[in-house]
Amino acid sequence: MITVKFLGGAKKSFSADSLSIQKKELTVQQLLDHLILKKPEKTPELDTENVLIAINGKDSSVMGGKAATLHSGDIVSIIPVIHGGSPRVRFKIGSSNIEIFSMINDKNVDNYYLDNLRRAFPKVVLQAISKKFIVNKSHIQKILIVSLMAKKQNIMLSKKLETDILMRLAGTTQIAKAISQVGINNKNGFIIIAIGPKSTLEKIHSVLKPQFDDEFFSKDSYRFITKEFKITKKQLQATDTKTPLEDILAERAAVLF
Repeated sequence: MITVKFLGGAKKSFSADSLSIQKKELTVQQLLDHLILKKPEKTPELDTENVLIAINGKDSSVMGGKAATLHSGDIVSIIPVIHGGSPRVRFKIGSSNIEIFSMINDKNVDNYYLDNLRRAFPKVVLQAISKKFIVNKSHIQKILIVSLMAKKQNIMLSKKLETDILMRLAGTTQIAKAISQVGINNKNGFIIIAIGPKSTLEKIHSVLKPQFDDEFFSKDSYRFITKEFKITKKQLQATDTKTPLEDILAERAAVLF
């Protein structure tokens, strides 16, 4: 038996939190096809091209994607990713509203910058990451799904979600190292990851707007990250996915304990 758990909007598509599939083995694609056939009538459609699929808490993209094989006893989580339609980088993972703000360093950015922002918006999870350590939006999404799944399963690397995100992006279980490695510095621009209610994200957007940078991601990040994390061309070529670097980073983040 394979257990399928629905998160966020996927619950509305099936009018349930979970389903049991009486199969010993099938691929992720076969599972999705099966779910489409089982979906009740008059419920919202499930966009299978815009979902994150976790197998036993691990992103399926690093396990072969839709070709990954599921076995009896596996727990599969279906998590819709809803993309915003404006130039702002906004999306949802399950029921979590997320926005990414691109920031440029200036004289107002110091060691207390993020702490002051957290005090101003205590109901929002906030984390700042150097742009050099971010490949693209998809990379952020894959790391966030690892952290959000870890929170759901109570296996985070830290008591706080924002710290778990930082450590997984840095690829380390040492908080001090993660802060010094991928946190705000005076040389590079940075992004702020915000997770919280839409209304509060709008307020944060207004507050941060004067410091926005037009470029969300560093053009040199791919080369920098492969060197920093010692990822070889051979490793990239051996990863049978369309996004090998992101998937290697997500896999490493998922196995941190």
